[in-house]
Amino acid sequence: MPIVHIDLVAGRSQEQLKQLVKDVTDAVSKNTGAPAEHVHVILSEMQKNRYSVGGVLKSDEEN
Repeated sequence: MPIVHIDLVAGRSQEQLKQLVKDVTDAVSKNTGAPAEHVHVILSEMQKNRYSVGGVLKSDEEN
């Protein structure tokens, strides 16, 4: 039973997240031989004011 943890900054649509877990499941199933129904994907979303790169919070970056 493969378990995949994905940490990402919040802000993606429900449709994007659905496609992400489908694509990850397909890739893991293809490359491990595990049936798709046994692949678990855990998404952990962080708020932009709780994640930084280079000492700058993502919430403080200009888009």
